[in-house]
Amino acid sequence: MEFVLIILLSYFFVINSLLYILMWSDKRKARKESWRVKEKTLWTSAVLGGAPGGWVAMKVYKHKTRHRSFQFGFPALAIVYLAGIVYLLAKFYL
Repeated sequence: MEFVLIILLSYFFVINSLLYILMWSDKRKARKESWRVKEKTLWTSAVLGGAPGGWVAMKVYKHKTRHRSFQFGFPALAIVYLAGIVYLLAKFYL
């Protein structure tokens, strides 16, 4: 079971790091008026588990903070994913 947990936590770390980097890159491209990262790509990464990383990037870079879907969607998904992780940890390790 520990192996599965390590794999899941590694995946969670990678997908969150990926979305964080995508948000940083999109903010940078927005400032340079360059081609942007598609919102669909950001949302796909968030739904696949990267919402906490995206939420942190939103706050750090003040990016996508005016979009209601991002304002409420990323935090809601982040809470769901973090609650799921806490639940799994509690179920299998307490």
